[in-house]
Amino acid sequence: MTVATLSARELPAAADRLAGLAAEHAAAADTAGRLSPEVVTALRASGFARHFVAARWGGTEGTVADLVQGVLRVSASCAATGWCVALLAASSRYAAHLPEQGHEKLWGSGADALIATGLVPTGTAGRTENGYRLSGRWHYVSGIDFADWVLLCANVPEEDARPRFFALPRGTFGVVQSWDCVGMRATGSHTVVVDDVFVPAHLSFARSEMESGTNSWSRLPVHNIPFQAIGATTFAVPAVGAAEGALAAAVRVLKGKRITEAVQIDLVRATARIDSARHLVEQNASVIDDRAFQPNLLARNQRNASFAGEQAAEAVAALVRVAGTAGLSDSGDLQRFWRDVTTATSHVALRYDITRAAANYSTALIEQAI
Repeated sequence: MTVATLSARELPAAADRLAGLAAEHAAAADTAGRLSPEVVTALRASGFARHFVAARWGGTEGTVADLVQGVLRVSASCAATGWCVALLAASSRYAAHLPEQGHEKLWGSGADALIATGLVPTGTAGRTENGYRLSGRWHYVSGIDFADWVLLCANVPEEDARPRFFALPRGTFGVVQSWDCVGMRATGSHTVVVDDVFVPAHLSFARSEMESGTNSWSRLPVHNIPFQAIGATTFAVPAVGAAEGALAAAVRVLKGKRITEAVQIDLVRATARIDSARHLVEQNASVIDDRAFQPNLLARNQRNASFAGEQAAEAVAALVRVAGTAGLSDSGDLQRFWRDVTTATSHVALRYDITRAAANYSTALIEQAI
């Protein structure tokens, strides 16, 4: 396993290197439906997977703000790579809720283990001596093609059907190549299948701890973050970065053309939407790193993420309009960013109704009224 020695200070340069390579392979990855081996190798060496891993295992113990900037940079070159970077980093943070023996299992030989996650509890687990037996199918598990481990959420009937996460190493689960979406094609968001696999207790933790941000095994601030504060942001940031990539692609298409006032207006509005979306996800990162977990700010983070995704999607749609037919060339980058942003922002984590972003923020707003 590759062992990186990157510190948080080196992440920007690592992100630039990964972004450059990902840009070179983006079109081929989109066609093939998977990241190239060269990009996966660079992703592992970049330090993103270890960004939230404890220093005692060789991790960075990095900030959310640094991760956001890195994901924005990579996503502006290849949305699929940026998406995988964001979710793999988040998965390492989720895995920090495992008992200490689980930490050693994942990171004892290096902090760069690539972990994919199935957040929805679509499987079931039964209690056994010293652990659980897990079965089920989990859809849309991004990065599973190259992940070393997978975290899967399942209900446990003996525990009042309360969900738990279970960590399984590659070789103990199957993968059904089911991802056929029009965008984010290279994320490898396929279906994971588990058939009655034993999972020891030290490779499991209650989902309630991840949701509440209460970690029984690590006191590091980055391992004790309420899911409401950070969950949706994880999915919004790659979309915002990809919108920035779409802007650059649209400008390349427009260069040398006669630009009408209507095009100028649409272009400027798109840039404002993208800048606004970036500000919102950066604001979310500041709330998390400052540990400002008051209910109104938690609700605002949810709102920010959903609205940032909405602004990114609207901006890219406008960029496609201003670029015209040339922007939809199959050999160009803009149409790929358009498909990727449209797909990314359709994610359930960015839905106002499903995440209760609208309800939570409007309630907090009214309760603060004098």
